[in-house]
Amino acid sequence: MDTSQREELIRYVRKKYKREIEFLWPRYPNYGIFRHEDNEKWFALVMDLPREKLGLAGQESVYLVNLKMESPLMADLLSQEEGIFPGYHISRGSWISVLLDGTVEIERIRSLVDLSYRVTASAREKKALRPAKEWLIPSNPQYFDIVHAFDEAKEINWKQGSGIKKGDIVFLYVGAPVSSILYKCRVTETDIPYRFSREGLSIRSLMRIRLLKRYAPGRFSFEKLKTHYGVGAVRGPRGIPEELSEDLKR
Repeated sequence: MDTSQREELIRYVRKKYKREIEFLWPRYPNYGIFRHEDNEKWFALVMDLPREKLGLAGQESVYLVNLKMESPLMADLLSQEEGIFPGYHISRGSWISVLLDGTVEIERIRSLVDLSYRVTASAREKKALRPAKEWLIPSNPQYFDIVHAFDEAKEINWKQGSGIKKGDIVFLYVGAPVSSILYKCRVTETDIPYRFSREGLSIRSLMRIRLLKRYAPGRFSFEKLKTHYGVGAVRGPRGIPEELSEDLKR
């Protein structure tokens, strides 16, 4: 049997997810699983199987990997592609079997492994795995001199908003009298312990943000945010409309 894609898959999972293949069944020495560390759910089962079991011509065996998809419908659609079949041995639900004999490109296999990893992850890990997001967050000049916050440092600590994680992009909207977006920053650290309470302002944790870009006052004023992008208020961390996101990147 050709073992090249099988070995490449093992190296990929080991490097990206720091997980080792586990061989659990003495009767089936070529059957190995990968599972999450926290919830111990399987996200890949590597195995060998006679080609005829998959309805393929030939008597020799072939390596394949079983992976879990987001839904039975997705699994059904994928199983129509060459080299992908309904999950063997675990065909119920959303599992697929992918040949590891070169029929399917290795980049395609990697992307399916990544999807299976996300689908089977715990709620906590899924949150950590989500793609970076963009946020619009308010800042009140009455509490902090945000206008000059980055004059002497490229990174500062800031109140951490709910849902924000490391790698996210935040745009700082400065309240009256500035009433405008002034900074684009990347979140470099989260969950920094901090306790502060004064006049209705309560802070329980901080995040560290790094300056990426400055905007001229008035370029993205409150009036423009309201009339051009439908942003009527910035009272807490919120997502950014697609049109505004594109204009902020220009």
